[in-house]
Amino acid sequence: MAQVLVAGIDTSTQSTKVRVTDAATGTMVRFGQAKHPDGTSVDPECWWKAFLEASEQAGGLDDVSALSVGGQQHGMVLLDAHGEVVREALLWNDTRSAPNAEDLIARLGTADRNADEEELDDDPQMRGRQRWVKAVGSSPVASLTITKIAWVAANEHENAAKVAAVCLPHDWLSWRIAGFGPNGEGDAHLDELFTDRSDASGTGYFDSASNDYRMDLFRMAFNRDDVILPRVAAPAEAAATADPSIAGRNVPGGCIIAAGGGDNAMASLGLNMTVGDVSISLGTSGVAAAISPVPAYDMTAAVTGFADCTGHWLPLACTINGSRIIDAGRAALGADYEELTDLALNAEAGAGGLTLIPYFDGERTPNRPDATADLHGMTLRNVSRENIARSFVEGLLCSQRDCLELIKGLGVSVNRMLLIGGGARSRAVRALAPAILGSDVSLPAADEYVAIGAARQAAWALAQSPEAPIWPLDIEETLSAPATEQVYEQYARYRG
Repeated sequence: MAQVLVAGIDTSTQSTKVRVTDAATGTMVRFGQAKHPDGTSVDPECWWKAFLEASEQAGGLDDVSALSVGGQQHGMVLLDAHGEVVREALLWNDTRSAPNAEDLIARLGTADRNADEEELDDDPQMRGRQRWVKAVGSSPVASLTITKIAWVAANEHENAAKVAAVCLPHDWLSWRIAGFGPNGEGDAHLDELFTDRSDASGTGYFDSASNDYRMDLFRMAFNRDDVILPRVAAPAEAAATADPSIAGRNVPGGCIIAAGGGDNAMASLGLNMTVGDVSISLGTSGVAAAISPVPAYDMTAAVTGFADCTGHWLPLACTINGSRIIDAGRAALGADYEELTDLALNAEAGAGGLTLIPYFDGERTPNRPDATADLHGMTLRNVSRENIARSFVEGLLCSQRDCLELIKGLGVSVNRMLLIGGGARSRAVRALAPAILGSDVSLPAADEYVAIGAARQAAWALAQSPEAPIWPLDIEETLSAPATEQVYEQYARYRG
């Protein structure tokens, strides 16, 4: 029987990765990767060029029967009537819209109470957050797309007036792969834009419980609602067909494009996560995510109630500062990764009383967009390279413990914990994770789980089966260690 190939595409903050995969087994056949430019705003055309380069590195997509795109969430892509990008895309980690987030919260908070809102907080700002959570599962923070379109409406009037469609990074790249794009002479086919409920649920204007856009909230942010938003495709839907010049030229019927999804949801699909599983992902950002069979509404507004790629929900808490905390420690100590690890593991738990609060680029959880990092508890006795290294590793893991505790506080069951991402490759992170996170930690083999999840979704759409195919997950080891609550308690005391 001829091998059937599918491709999973990960258009992340830093790069585009293309994983050509055996549809039956999930085994990687070919792989390619191309970098994106640095910064918190970027021309989407860079993603397109990176996709083409990564696809070429992967040996081309001519023999691929289906593909899917997983992408960085929340990024704002604005298109005009000709399909041209109006301005550079603002990425999830661009915090310029923090004041707009607070304004959107205040506007809902000062609206008159309804008869069924007796349980809401008396403070208008907290009441506004709770109303947003009830409406779309999340309260606005600078990361969410809705705050970014509000910023454009308030600060770039000419650009705002040109907008004919708003989409997300994975939506835009899927649309381009389908053969659409700028057309100065005719129909730009903006109505061919599509997304999925996982990525749409991170916009701030989509209700994943009803699977409907909240155009009233979109209009509140953008001052108009006469724009095209991507159609929300079903989890296993064949949403489009790839441009034959790009993919599927050697496949009868061409290459189908699945719905795609947000990177966190795609990673959970790549990990075969089910209800009771939680993942801690240490990449550019840090993300704790769990699978829930019901929507999650956190009335403290700390946990975002996103959807997943299968029809369930993916409550998660995200930090802007992830594995780059370790990079900052390396820079401070003039050490490479191995040296930093050795230094950290030669210090005692608690780093001799040193505690790093690692909010280098502001923070999303907790919501402190203007914060900076602080190193607390320094004395002449404890300022050593070993303790400083340890404090950076502990600070990273304690920030993720914050996220984990918030999710558990919603009543979400946690039966298995998976540690993934580039930061999980650190020996120091692995050694300290079980004690600080307070749980056994399973370590899946290092792999590209967003791209695997996208490939798995592509295989699902190709097969049109009731459930996604089950591909084996390689767990390298499961780590155990006694919990060291004093480290987290010390961290929480300084974090405030």
